[in-house]
Amino acid sequence: MQSSQSTSRRSGPLAGLKVVDLTHVMAGPTCTLMLADMGADVIKIEKSPNGDDTRHSVPPKIGEEAASFLMMNRNKRGIVLDLKTDGGKQVLRRLIADADVLVENFAPGAMERLGFGYEDLHKQYPKLIYCSLSGFGRTGPYKHRRGFDLVAQAMSGIMSFTGERPDGPPVKCGPPLSDITAGLLASMGILAAYTHRLKTGEGQWVETSLYEAALVQTYWQSTIALAAGTAPRAMGSAHPLNAPYQAFEASDGWLVVGGANKKHWLLMLEALGASELAADPRFVNGSDRMANLKELEAVLSERFRNQSRAHWLAALDERGVPCGPVHDMLEALSDPQTLAREMVVEVDHSMLGPVKTIGLPVKFSETPGKVLSGAPVYGEHTREVLAEYGFDEAQIEALEKEGAIVSALERREERVA
Repeated sequence: MQSSQSTSRRSGPLAGLKVVDLTHVMAGPTCTLMLADMGADVIKIEKSPNGDDTRHSVPPKIGEEAASFLMMNRNKRGIVLDLKTDGGKQVLRRLIADADVLVENFAPGAMERLGFGYEDLHKQYPKLIYCSLSGFGRTGPYKHRRGFDLVAQAMSGIMSFTGERPDGPPVKCGPPLSDITAGLLASMGILAAYTHRLKTGEGQWVETSLYEAALVQTYWQSTIALAAGTAPRAMGSAHPLNAPYQAFEASDGWLVVGGANKKHWLLMLEALGASELAADPRFVNGSDRMANLKELEAVLSERFRNQSRAHWLAALDERGVPCGPVHDMLEALSDPQTLAREMVVEVDHSMLGPVKTIGLPVKFSETPGKVLSGAPVYGEHTREVLAEYGFDEAQIEALEKEGAIVSALERREERVA
């Protein structure tokens, strides 16, 4: 089968890997984004008539496109199928027959009802790696529940120990960490299954959930709960096991300091001009400092408020004490380190021109990945992909007439009419 121009110029360690992407919103698209950024040819299949829900997560917009969709779906080719039609199912089966990986995050049981469950596909395509992301996984008493990041953060315990004080209300972490973590875990699982397939020729079912993704974010708090039989509570920015390891307010802003081990503790005191605290019986070692954390916070906070943030960062950095400013998002994205690591890049979008997006977080010395293309407009690559997979013009037109597919060309013609 001939590769299109868009796939033949892909770079990265996964160049040549073909992925059918049946995911939407956040967790699944994070998974396929990682694969696409590392070179895989990801064909994103959107539903008809409204597409991925993130197309409607506005504001903000860039031009007429939702910024959230643009972020999560760059480097992918996009087609639109109605899988309730015979034609839509026919197209999907042809894509799967040539795919290495299928990724889906449909509601529990939906893929089986459509005729694309793992058991059915594995019999026909035994080399296929089939990845499912869900709210709670495919087993257990909650397997039929739908999942959302908010629910995963609540049920995993995260919201019970996030916040400013132990008696405060439950607080959700700002980013959708269970969605993003589930996507990262799924991509890791796919690559492990791909390694197994290279050795044995066998595909398999890979699955993870938002609930499990949230639970793995609780390693330190789970350690305390399992070992001590107590449930950790909110501590603001402080660490549950080490001190001082938190944010402090300077005269003109906030910074964070990691002065938890003996070496960094003594160097931090030197930077603060407070070396006498090293002999204070409340703060001699780590367990003492944790036992007297409130007193420690009060003493250090008084010191930090006496000088500017820049003063303290310079003094701490000079001595090798881990520290940094508390940035807002605009400051973080314009930080020289962010730019030096190419974590903000521009990508050409077919309708919008250059669009800024987050870069690749994993670097490869020999096979670097690259952000090559912007997120597809609705149905942008439908005709291209179908032609690549052997559908002629008459067949494509028949599928459009059936409502099985939608192409960007068809949409433009509708607007003109």
